[in-house]
Amino acid sequence: MTEPPALARLEVEPSRLAVLTIDAGPLNLYTLDLHDQLDAALDRLPADTRALLIRFDGRVVSAGVDVSLFDAQQSPEQAKVLFDRMLRLPGRIAACEFPTVFAAHALCLTWAFEVAVACDIILAAERASFGLVEKVVGLTPTMGGTQRLAARAGVGRAKEFVMTGERYSAAALERWNVVNRVLPDEGFDGAARTFAAQLAAGPTRAHAATKKVLDHFERGGVAEANRHVTEIAADLYRTEDLRGAVRSFLVDGPGKATFTGR
Repeated sequence: MTEPPALARLEVEPSRLAVLTIDAGPLNLYTLDLHDQLDAALDRLPADTRALLIRFDGRVVSAGVDVSLFDAQQSPEQAKVLFDRMLRLPGRIAACEFPTVFAAHALCLTWAFEVAVACDIILAAERASFGLVEKVVGLTPTMGGTQRLAARAGVGRAKEFVMTGERYSAAALERWNVVNRVLPDEGFDGAARTFAAQLAAGPTRAHAATKKVLDHFERGGVAEANRHVTEIAADLYRTEDLRGAVRSFLVDGPGKATFTGR
């Protein structure tokens, strides 16, 4: 029996940085086969993963969704089943309890952008550009990109981005606080890996705590986060990393601690 082509590869480095590479060339279009492989890759993430880098091979990050998938839906009820499934993918990534980094080296449209804004950090090469262009087929984005973009850039920016269907540069989205950092085209992949590796080498449990605090903030603002932050922070005294780093600070000075993720 012939194995299906590998559209998504998962590598876990000794540092416990997981690197998920999408290679569904030439355009890295979203298909159900790709979704299946991405789900399988996420299933294989080790329990001790300390950071996840999502990157793409090829000349583009993605040119969007295979439109024949939309054509195949024969009713609103059938379409909703598809859209519910599509929405779960970025939701799984957003729920990871460790830092997630998205690396955009070039054009990044529709589903890939919706995965990007589900990640904690978006790194973009100078030549990268972004868009939610579903309007060309009379659709609105279905994988959470509209609302996650609004959380980063505001409702007005999200309306503009989706309603115009235009492509926006990495520099523009950095100004909007959507892209975290714009990096040179030359050496971009290595720089993204280095950035993610630095997060993986940090206090994993503290990073998870930061994500929990911000989840509460997104649900109810500063007051909601304040109701939970002290308990979340205090719980870090159960970790080896906090106690070891405090001792290291007192004995050796700041910046000398090493972290194990425990």
